[in-house]
Amino acid sequence: MIDNRELTESFMELARAKGIDRPTMIRIIEDVFRTMIRKQYGDDSNFDVIINSDGDLEIFRYREIVPDDSPELADDNTKISLSEARKIEADFEVGEEIAEPIDPQNFGRRVIMTGRQTLIQKIKDWEKERMFLKYKDLVGTIVTGEVYQVLRNRDLIVLDNEDNELLLPRNQQIPKDRYRKGDTIRAIVDKVELIHGSPKVILSRTSPVFLERLFEQEVPEVADGIIAIRKVVREPGERAKVAVESFDDRIDPVGACVGMRGSRIHAIVRELNNENIDVINYTDNLELLIARALAPAKLSAVKLEENGRVSVYLKLDQVPLAIGKNGLNIKLAGKLIGREIDVFREMDEEDEEDVDLREFQDEIEEWIIEEFRKVGFDTAKSVLAVPKEDLVRRTDLEEETIDYVLDILRKEFE
Repeated sequence: MIDNRELTESFMELARAKGIDRPTMIRIIEDVFRTMIRKQYGDDSNFDVIINSDGDLEIFRYREIVPDDSPELADDNTKISLSEARKIEADFEVGEEIAEPIDPQNFGRRVIMTGRQTLIQKIKDWEKERMFLKYKDLVGTIVTGEVYQVLRNRDLIVLDNEDNELLLPRNQQIPKDRYRKGDTIRAIVDKVELIHGSPKVILSRTSPVFLERLFEQEVPEVADGIIAIRKVVREPGERAKVAVESFDDRIDPVGACVGMRGSRIHAIVRELNNENIDVINYTDNLELLIARALAPAKLSAVKLEENGRVSVYLKLDQVPLAIGKNGLNIKLAGKLIGREIDVFREMDEEDEEDVDLREFQDEIEEWIIEEFRKVGFDTAKSVLAVPKEDLVRRTDLEEETIDYVLDILRKEFE
């Protein structure tokens, strides 16, 4: 039979193995002994559990002394007869309270086993709470972990330095990401949820915040607050635009972010699997910001429409540059300025016979015309000048729809 101290020490050893601090450990073990008391006596409200810093345990039960013939003696956990009390101390009187030491060894083997199981569960609960609170404070922060498992749906289970399991879902991975078990991975903590009492930490590599944090790590001026990142927009793995502003007139924010011979930006690009990053000098002048956002295209004119949209006018050879591959340049530029951008070609003498696509609304549905306009095709000849395969690739339209539109437009010039 182990003594009280050995019993307490065995419980403490379980807690210590999990790195629990001593005050928390003592509180947990006290809760465990209270669970054992409830198992043995049905209630613990009239008990004191004392665990000192040396691990010594003392349990006291407090009972009220009542007459020997009192009906209250039916509750022998909170009441004790006068005759029984005087066996402990001869001068006790009715109405007084008696404190009796309780030996945990008398709880029995089953109660002690219950206590051990309770301790294990409470340690697990403590670990869950600790993990939740830790990562709740780390939301928006980059963490480094090791790929523990690649699930069938390509979600990744990642272990941190304390062997906590973190989740990087497939839709939060850059499309070009390919990881194997044991690989090191960096991502931001996107969100932390409690599901049935268990913390679920979701990581992300596609969030604009991840790109922003990478700039903070690679560019000292950003980390020091000399350069501010005003906005980040991304098409993960393909292209991103980052608007930056310097609070020191002597520092060029774009040059500082790119680094000598691109050294700083290249480190970020490699982390993002060769995602192209445009660093833009932010300005409160919206028209100038639009021009910078649509670089490398050179705009002839910018018009801010009353409906909140923006119309930009370019020479024919600049339209593809403004739109970009798969329409990404104009799409990200619109996100950066917070407005939809419509692209129009400047009309020259040869284009005088051209026809605005909106003139065909009687024959072509308006939503189809808008699909062409989104990617810079605003006139009939601008559509006819592009191979059908490119039109299919650059718009979200079916090939049959493209054929239908081309047929109508060709008839216009026959």
